[in-house]
Amino acid sequence: MQVNISEQVKYIGVDDTTIDLFESQYVVPEGVSYNSYVILDEKVAVMDTVDQRGMEGWEKNLLAELNGRSVDYLVIQHMEPDHAGSIVRLTELFPEVTLVGNAKTFQMLHNFFEISSDIKTLTVSEGSTLSLGAHELKFIMAPMVHWPEVMVTYDSKDKILFSADGFGKFGALELTKDEDWACEARRYYFNIVGKYGAPVQALLKKAAALDIECICPLHGPILNENLAYYLDLYNTWSSYQPENSGVLIAYASIHGNTAKVAEKLGDMLRAKGVEKVVVSDLAREDMAEVIEDAFRYDRMIVAAASYDGGVFPCMQDFLSHLQSKAYQNRKVGIVENGSWAPSAGRVMKSMLESMKNIDLVEDTVTITSSLKDKDMESLEKLVASMVS
Repeated sequence: MQVNISEQVKYIGVDDTTIDLFESQYVVPEGVSYNSYVILDEKVAVMDTVDQRGMEGWEKNLLAELNGRSVDYLVIQHMEPDHAGSIVRLTELFPEVTLVGNAKTFQMLHNFFEISSDIKTLTVSEGSTLSLGAHELKFIMAPMVHWPEVMVTYDSKDKILFSADGFGKFGALELTKDEDWACEARRYYFNIVGKYGAPVQALLKKAAALDIECICPLHGPILNENLAYYLDLYNTWSSYQPENSGVLIAYASIHGNTAKVAEKLGDMLRAKGVEKVVVSDLAREDMAEVIEDAFRYDRMIVAAASYDGGVFPCMQDFLSHLQSKAYQNRKVGIVENGSWAPSAGRVMKSMLESMKNIDLVEDTVTITSSLKDKDMESLEKLVASMVS
């Protein structure tokens, strides 16, 4: 796909529309892009490579832009295979290339690849610069956004921030060019980067000192308009604050009875004027989408059936995901269901209490098998707590 960046900075990435699961766990019905860039100055620098799945197309794009020139530098911002997968091929094409990375980059490089000892390397650190001619690259360390070796690069001439996985999103560029950025960027952020809010905050503070007119991420579209919008969203996401007012009701139902309770709660909350209520079936819906909504809204109700003396597995999986992604700063209500020995509430409460700044509604609602008229008072109390 043709992408215009600047006179000397060219997009050489590729779309992958055949991938079914990104990182073997996230559904990507509209594929994903592997972004790579080349700066054509007195010296030529390639900014990251692509996954082996896209190597052939990337190589074609690179050679077309080079038009017979050689590559002087390969800047390796991130060693994850979807970006580092074509490094060896680049060294085969251009044996004189210098690989640019930080100390941790080169530790990982040799873990992944057998790189010839004849290949030149340049180790950079915080604030190091590299002149290509008119373009001067400044390297900014961004450890744990979301791997320890990650760095980003600022081009002072065209005022571009090459942001590694930051500001990335799911979706092939050709298939998503007219779509809203935030939806799939949010799902991408919370499921992949979400645990590392503090490092993202640190990077945002460094970025605030730069005059940025364009952000070039390793997935998704180039951002060159209304950058404050994207930066503000990243600030909200990485500080674990709700983006919107609303209630997520995430439920795990075996025979449909807990599902009916969840739907009833949704109706009751809407009747009380809650503008946004999302009811999600954890057994059937994309887990990554529900994780996204858990972080997006300021309140959540978890409703689950008891199972083997614990909680129905998809709810345990959901709460484990929230634990691992540092879920915090939310109000949460609990509904359990059990036919003879309700246990789901105990398990859910224990998992939620391990998370930071979770305001748990005091009383767990217990349903025995199916929703009955006598249960309505408890549901009404829960709804009142969620809207107060």
